[in-house]
Amino acid sequence: MILRHAAPALLGLSLISGPVQALDLSSMSDAEKAEFGAQVRDYLLENPEVIVEAITILEQRQAAAGAQADKTLVAENADELFNDGYSWVGGNPDGDITLVEFMDYRCGYCRRAVPEVASLLAEDGNIRLVIKELPILGDASVMSSRFAVATKQVAGDDAYKQVHDALLEFSGDVSDVTLRRISDGLGLDSDAILAAMDSDEVSDEINRTRALAQRMNISGTPSFVLGTEMLRGYLPADQMQDIADTVRAEQG
Repeated sequence: MILRHAAPALLGLSLISGPVQALDLSSMSDAEKAEFGAQVRDYLLENPEVIVEAITILEQRQAAAGAQADKTLVAENADELFNDGYSWVGGNPDGDITLVEFMDYRCGYCRRAVPEVASLLAEDGNIRLVIKELPILGDASVMSSRFAVATKQVAGDDAYKQVHDALLEFSGDVSDVTLRRISDGLGLDSDAILAAMDSDEVSDEINRTRALAQRMNISGTPSFVLGTEMLRGYLPADQMQDIADTVRAEQG
């Protein structure tokens, strides 16, 4: 029967490259369907590498589709990502490419990313950095972000950077006492900063970033946007540099 020879070949080709032709099972008799099913089973048992190859191709296609979807999200939210008017900007402010970091002060991988981001900025020299406060790990995270944002609003960008760095190094319990100690140690106006922590202005900034993260399908930290690319999770500096080079090449 032609079916005996055609079915395995058609199955193998369709698993690798998609349907070769429509296979109308409804036109088969029950006996032919049973025989076809047995042939498919025998073929897969004898050639399991076909399944592995098909899964690999499927994963590649899904990854490509996910990357394209992320690029679309970046394009749709570009203004809020790169020029929201409130997030702290560092690195090279005139850089030809922007790295946006969504971070949480209580996140271990965010702390691990600190030297990697610093190395990337120093070695490349032409990357603009935008920090997005995204406290997602409980009350201590929220309190830390409120303190950092309040510092920026009360004392400016330089003070924010000092507090940002201090909070990423701080491993103790977060409280008014410990935050005041950090602020006092940096010579800042602790009373004004602590008073501003619960202000509507601070809440608005954090809520806007949370809304942006939701639109970007960001559920963990650190998450990065590098040019047109989403980087979902921690990456070492050399891998981020490779991505930056690729983005520049695509931009021409």
